[in-house]
Amino acid sequence: MGGIAVLAKAAGHRVTGCDANVYPPMSTQLGAQGIELIEGFDPAQTKLNPDIYVIGNVVSRGNPLMEEILNQGLPYISGPQWLAENVLQGKWVLAVAGTHGKTTTSSMLAWILEYAGLAPGFLIGGVPENFAVSARLPQVPPQLTPSPLQGEGKGGGSASGNQPPSPQPSPSKGEENMSPFFVIEADEYDTAFFDKRSKFVHYRPRTAVLNNLEFDHADIFEDLDAIEKQFHHLVRTVPQQGLVVANGKEASLQRVIDKGCWTPVEKFGTDADWQAANAQGDGSFDVLYKGKPQGRVAWNLLGEHNRMNALASIAAGRHAGVAVEVSIAALTEFKNVKRRMETRGEVNGVTVYDDFAHHPTAIETTVAGLLAKFGSARILAVLEPRSNTMKLGVMKKALPVSLKEADLVFCFSANLGWDATEALAPISSKTQVHDDLNQLVTAITQAAKSGDHVLVMSNGGFGGVHQKILDALKEV
Repeated sequence: MGGIAVLAKAAGHRVTGCDANVYPPMSTQLGAQGIELIEGFDPAQTKLNPDIYVIGNVVSRGNPLMEEILNQGLPYISGPQWLAENVLQGKWVLAVAGTHGKTTTSSMLAWILEYAGLAPGFLIGGVPENFAVSARLPQVPPQLTPSPLQGEGKGGGSASGNQPPSPQPSPSKGEENMSPFFVIEADEYDTAFFDKRSKFVHYRPRTAVLNNLEFDHADIFEDLDAIEKQFHHLVRTVPQQGLVVANGKEASLQRVIDKGCWTPVEKFGTDADWQAANAQGDGSFDVLYKGKPQGRVAWNLLGEHNRMNALASIAAGRHAGVAVEVSIAALTEFKNVKRRMETRGEVNGVTVYDDFAHHPTAIETTVAGLLAKFGSARILAVLEPRSNTMKLGVMKKALPVSLKEADLVFCFSANLGWDATEALAPISSKTQVHDDLNQLVTAITQAAKSGDHVLVMSNGGFGGVHQKILDALKEV
């Protein structure tokens, strides 16, 4: 919703917003854009008399402002529908869906298109460090000087693995010079209290990335089959001249495609069209397309999940006309996303990281990535089970396995509907559970030693615990 607000402001609208709690990096971004934030949902906000209320899916019946909007018969629309009608119409939409990696892969793909001189618009659920904003409208592409290797600009040419882009939608009037491309993080969560379809069915992508698919969002989906059905609704919207880029290792995604697909499919992963090979400890790896080497990505992002994200973004970029070697060069300069293994500071030899991981699979992958980078160094995992699914306790039995590689585990248990101590009993010898944030910080700083890596994982602000830990370490 913060990203949609940024897009609306850039399109020339006056925008205000309200929420129960707004925290960095989104609060910082909105303030920098001059977007007024109002704390809470006071019905008196209707006196602002806006042309329309754009409603996010956090708002439910009983919300005092929403009830006043309904009582007065005021105009309202969901965020995804407003976006589809006012921003995405007529664009070549590249949508990235999946349980994990949506934000990172969307950021990689947007950067690939930007590096290639295609000046895309984008809406991402995080802040890519290559852009420093989470959303922007399509830009006017710069004039590029042709190079012998790449033909007409970085995105052209006939490099191995490249293909001409499929026909583009017609640009809207007055936007003829703007880039036709728009990259969007495509979430399967429901759209709004009045529209229970997944958000991504509104986006009508020409290029659809299906990164992976596991059970999540237990508050709205009964089981994995229910989520697969929503993913198939997305596949149904991709045109014949489009492309579906799918993780070849995921049986769940194959089931989605088997339900019916009218679009070419390219797969990435093991025994797929796109593969990663010769991965090294520094993060670098070779890119193969149909078994043929395309080049080597030289970066410092670690883990198989990031290699898979890279393959997906390269395949999607190729569909938009970006030569594979250009995508590889772009990824070499990719700077990752805020709150994705973001270093927040170092005090007395103890490094503190912030990561968005909140699903057990993401937690395990994040811990493994840090372990691969630092080997024998101790990892102190700090977890806030904050997502709706985690609060329900649906994933609690998977937590001990996801945290098994951490040396010490600290869990914040406030506002949980289940017993975290009981759930983490299989790893109790290295685990502490606290429902008081200050006590949690004290326990972490007392345990930390020089050379340790403190990995904080939450999909929320976590009470500013990262800075609290850094400040407390200065006092030790």
